[in-house]
Amino acid sequence: MASGQLREELANKAREGETVVPGGTGGKSLEAQEHLAEGRSKGGQTRKEQLGTEGYKELGSKGGQTRKEQLGTEGFKELGSKGGQTRKEQIGTEGYQEMGRKGGLSTMDKSGGLGLPLVCMWRMADEVASEAWERLTEVERQRSAYKSRYKWIKLNSRVDDLRYEVFGHDAKRLPSKDKRY
Repeated sequence: MASGQLREELANKAREGETVVPGGTGGKSLEAQEHLAEGRSKGGQTRKEQLGTEGYKELGSKGGQTRKEQLGTEGFKELGSKGGQTRKEQIGTEGYQEMGRKGGLSTMDKSGGLGLPLVCMWRMADEVASEAWERLTEVERQRSAYKSRYKWIKLNSRVDDLRYEVFGHDAKRLPSKDKRY
């Protein structure tokens, strides 16, 4: 490694974007360029350094053992191409035949014999919920409109009262420009 002063100069050049370590292209600091040159972009050892040459070759292109190597030939054959028990093996032949092609209860059984698919029932429930929500928001809108209208009327009546105080008896009958009720 370089001495302290030389190292500092190299670090400054590296910060400016210059490559100071051979093979350290793309590093923004001296340390990063050193790591890149060694093949340690994340600051750790390379996979080859961790495992050693033999372990790395043994690891091969697969990245580890195959499923066949883990289970052994017998276990792998026993597992078969299915990857485990089929649904028929789990339930048993009787239960599987009883279940039939439907894969469970029909929608008629689930909906209490109405024959409506569950999806339609969910859509109906969704429509009812959205209708209730619209009613609620309409009531809220009416309430807020009433409140604002009431406030506006009160404000106009105060203005009329002030006109009466200032101008006398007939001033209350004068048309107001901003009455909205």
